[in-house]
Amino acid sequence: MLKTFVLIPLAFFVVYAQGQPVGGLRPDLEKLTVFNRDAMRLKDSTGKKILYLNAKDNYGVAWLTGYQLDNGILEFDVKGRDILQRSFVGIAFHGLNDSTMEVIYFRPFNFQATDTVRRSHSVQYISLPDHDWEKLRAEHPNLYEQALKYPPQPDAWFHVRVVIDHAKVSVFVNDRPEPGLVVTRLSNRSGGRIGFWTGHQSDGAFANLKMIIK
Repeated sequence: MLKTFVLIPLAFFVVYAQGQPVGGLRPDLEKLTVFNRDAMRLKDSTGKKILYLNAKDNYGVAWLTGYQLDNGILEFDVKGRDILQRSFVGIAFHGLNDSTMEVIYFRPFNFQATDTVRRSHSVQYISLPDHDWEKLRAEHPNLYEQALKYPPQPDAWFHVRVVIDHAKVSVFVNDRPEPGLVVTRLSNRSGGRIGFWTGHQSDGAFANLKMIIK
């Protein structure tokens, strides 16, 4: 997936949200606090700037430094892999620490599965540590995870927009007008950290993050 990428040095500087320009904030993803992953700044063959997180056991997060979000919109591009049970990619928000957060993530290997049950597990909401996917699937089947009506190719870049509006979270993929997932949040936390998230034994590539804070 990333064979054409060229590794460039990772430069660090502090980025703080002190107001937001028209169209939203565009963090450079240069200053990160990384949990259980190695983060690399890469460029693809077209010069696109990418944040790459490698694969390790259990989940990992690359937290943005200097940003907090209560209500607002998170937009980004993401790329996973078409490898069964080895690609879980998304974004964490309302993070308190490395174990307490809400997450929207995708299972690209299920996007176009012929098995309708697998396909229904394409996009997922979780609220850690109390509501992981296993608990939600057992107690609330098909409520916190859904199939995508217009699924991307499982090993291609796709665009995500996550709208956080108080108790509701809506997820849109590839600028489709209808959401692919709408859930009621399972946390009453207001505000928290934002970070790119990958699941157990999963790497992931991310780009073009934009934030609109409300």
